[in-house]
Amino acid sequence: MKASIMLYPVDSIDAALPLFVDGLGLAVKFRDGERYCALDGVGLTVALIAGEERIVERPALVFRVEENDDLYAAMARVVAAGASVRVPVQQGPHELRAVLEDKNGALLVLSQKRVSL
Repeated sequence: MKASIMLYPVDSIDAALPLFVDGLGLAVKFRDGERYCALDGVGLTVALIAGEERIVERPALVFRVEENDDLYAAMARVVAAGASVRVPVQQGPHELRAVLEDKNGALLVLSQKRVSL
């Protein structure tokens, strides 16, 4: 697995963008309306999430599970190592994802791109 994205929940993408673009100097990589905006964090994408895409209530790292790996087996390994499942695997717009929480209360999202049939 690889840490690929930091999800950053916001009430409004439009209201949050000035802090990240003007203040922090991050460039917009991709935007999907008022639900998702990927920013170039140089090595880690910072994703502002709002509306139905707001799957966490506080910032969370997303760990990408490779397409040839089993998402459920990866989740079982993380749970066996001490995490608990907050949101079981669900279908997102472009991926499967699950929200886990570590013993310190930090949120982790496991994500796997959908395989095209």
